[in-house]
Amino acid sequence: GAVGVVCDMADRDQVQALWDAAAEAFGRIDHWINNAGVSTSRRPLTELPPDQLETVVSANLLGVLHGSAVAVRGMTAQGGGTVWNMAGLGSDGRTVPGLIAYGATKRGTDYLTTGLAKEVKDGPVKVAHLSPGMVVTDLLLRDYSPDELAKAKKIFNILADRVETVTPWLADRILAGTRNGGTVAWLTTPKIMGRFMLARFRRRDLFGEDA
Repeated sequence: GAVGVVCDMADRDQVQALWDAAAEAFGRIDHWINNAGVSTSRRPLTELPPDQLETVVSANLLGVLHGSAVAVRGMTAQGGGTVWNMAGLGSDGRTVPGLIAYGATKRGTDYLTTGLAKEVKDGPVKVAHLSPGMVVTDLLLRDYSPDELAKAKKIFNILADRVETVTPWLADRILAGTRNGGTVAWLTTPKIMGRFMLARFRRRDLFGEDA
């Protein structure tokens, strides 16, 4: 079964209401994934409107803070569970001009996840990193010029994957669990190296008519 709740993750009361609705529907919550996120336009920081900065920080960082706090408290009360925080561009410190506001929130999320795992280490709750790699979504493809997108697609066809490829794998690993402070990552460094090595022999097309 499923339950749907409209929620602004930047509003603690709404996040708590989301937890309460899920707990009432399912009895307990074993896995909580902080996945809500947005990005700014692909522009230099000095050209971004203040409202875009406020939105990306509210959704990507404040939302994860509220979500993590509510989930840890609820899971502690029920006797256990795992909070998963979604990694993304910037989590590892890599920078991409035009996306530094988004990247800063993901770097902050990485710090939050590592720090919160230390705070809960003596309790029944685990906090972990979840890294889906590069997934073909509107968020990935937005704000490119036609020429820029054509160049970017060459890299995407090597490193990216479709949602329906990554999601089942992540779901299985989430259910299998990990250690407190651990990471479940789809696109690892060895996999990246392997894909670049194979790219000259095997062509992938994630954007064709049948994609």
